[in-house]
Amino acid sequence: MPRRKPFSNKQKKKQLQTKREKKRGETGSSHSSRNASVERGPGRDRQSDTSDSETTDIRRINHQPGTRDSRYDPNRFRLHFEKESKEEVEKRKKIAREKILKPVAEKEMEIDMNQIYPEDKGLDFPRRPSWHYNMRREELLRKEEKSFLEYLEALHSKNPPGTLSHFEHNLETWRQLWRVMEMSDVILLIVDIRHPVLQFPPALYHYITSELKKYIILVLNKVDLCPPPLVLAWKHYLTKQFPHLHCICFTSQPGQPYSTLLQKKRMRKKVGWNQAGGPIHIMRACQEITAGRVDLSSWEKKIQRDAVAVGTEGDQADDGSESVLMEHHSDVAMEMNSPTQELYKDGVLTLGCIGFPNVGKSSVLNSLVGRKVVSVSRTPGHTKYFQTYYLTPTVKLCDCPGLVFPSQVDKQLQILAGIYPVAQLQEPYSSVGYLCERTNFLSVLKLKHPDHSPETPQDPSTQDWTAWDVCEAWAERRGYKTAKAARNDVYRAANSLLRLAIDGRLCLCLRPPGYTQSKDEWESHPGLAEIIAIQGRKEEEEECGDREDDEGESSSELEEENDRDADDDEDADGDDEDDTVKADTVKADRKGLTLNMFSVLGENECE
Repeated sequence: MPRRKPFSNKQKKKQLQTKREKKRGETGSSHSSRNASVERGPGRDRQSDTSDSETTDIRRINHQPGTRDSRYDPNRFRLHFEKESKEEVEKRKKIAREKILKPVAEKEMEIDMNQIYPEDKGLDFPRRPSWHYNMRREELLRKEEKSFLEYLEALHSKNPPGTLSHFEHNLETWRQLWRVMEMSDVILLIVDIRHPVLQFPPALYHYITSELKKYIILVLNKVDLCPPPLVLAWKHYLTKQFPHLHCICFTSQPGQPYSTLLQKKRMRKKVGWNQAGGPIHIMRACQEITAGRVDLSSWEKKIQRDAVAVGTEGDQADDGSESVLMEHHSDVAMEMNSPTQELYKDGVLTLGCIGFPNVGKSSVLNSLVGRKVVSVSRTPGHTKYFQTYYLTPTVKLCDCPGLVFPSQVDKQLQILAGIYPVAQLQEPYSSVGYLCERTNFLSVLKLKHPDHSPETPQDPSTQDWTAWDVCEAWAERRGYKTAKAARNDVYRAANSLLRLAIDGRLCLCLRPPGYTQSKDEWESHPGLAEIIAIQGRKEEEEECGDREDDEGESSSELEEENDRDADDDEDADGDDEDDTVKADTVKADRKGLTLNMFSVLGENECE
């Protein structure tokens, strides 16, 4: 009998990893420990790509474990982005360590649509090839795959390597977009008001209005995170650029600002989904579009009932008093759907909700229904499959997974817009630097420079900061340490700052062209009252300055603990946990962390 070879624990662990990956159908290696810091040496990557084929340049993001008896594949619509080379990642990391951060002028925060989507670069989106009912399903799928590969080849031929932003390479997700546009009578394109030009591709607008001959409603979501003059300026800019566009302002959380920077979520005390600001405006836009061809009176009555129910017990619809019919569509039924189907078939208006990841599509859908029917998460690509919901007997909503269109926007800005899962970033530091150059981060975060000396105290605003310094100072402030060496965990700190930006607690808002020059005109515009009403703000809130935190350290910590307890139920539905508010973190000095959103924007709204 041959002698048995030694089998170490490390080899056993690797063997179990391989077996798990085979079971999930993966070929790549799994993530390394989250606390593995970049400080451990350049030769060892902090994390490796998962489920990527060795022969492809595509990184598949957000793997979700599935079960054998699962009806749907949770990874079917996962995000597929191009891999970044190690050289590119290391280059950005070096810049983050060395580049001194300097405030960006307000004029540079103005972004034109043509900067993101140049007309001469062919920044289109893949179209569904022609088909007929005599085609077999396999033949149609092969034709779609061939057309998609030709689209990618043409796109890369017009754009040199490194000029394109992250965009979706998963054909399955594009197929869902085709189905939704074909099935819908009116398209709801949902964008984040903080950076709407990033998420509104002109090619999509022209395709819907010119080729499909359908109407599009642009929903400017999360308007509670922007000052009213900026919301109004973006609305006028987009309406002027696209004359056939119906532009609607929307928020699912009116009048609920973050009370502290470190608060995990905005509280929903006696406030349900049915108190959203904007559903009535979407309904009126649909009435204008349908012109009496669909009876929308039931929808109007529902909105009125929801408004009456707000003052009683908050989210009334959760008790089951109003049921919502939900449908799942099979692939065959969706693939053979006619692109020229009859509008308002059987007297039913079908609204298709599309948009980029993390713009709040699921929140808009929940707000329109009046109760939670879709789980909400900051994780991009959280919506896993196509569903329809009957809002009323004559109004149907279609939810589509979020997808990213090709553009030439900075990848750092894309990350701050939330299209890439923060926890899976290889290099988050350059995005932190991009954020800090455009926000008043020192006054908000209350940081002390890592090189400061107690003997010779200096004003942090007079010291030179790099993106790495900011992450290190935030790690020290929050008590983030690596597991073994107990060094400052800068990677975790960078992720924490990016989550604050994505959630709107450290708010970065872009401006339309000419906003800085005509800012005074927008601040005195007569349309501000309507925007303030949708935001749910009171007049005195618009006139107040920076709020003072006089309650001290103990009350601030108690408030954060209450915020976390109140959100436990919502997090159970798939929301990502925010590592910045773990109970076991070191209790740092948290005085003065009350946040005025307008001071973060660099705008004094009090004057």
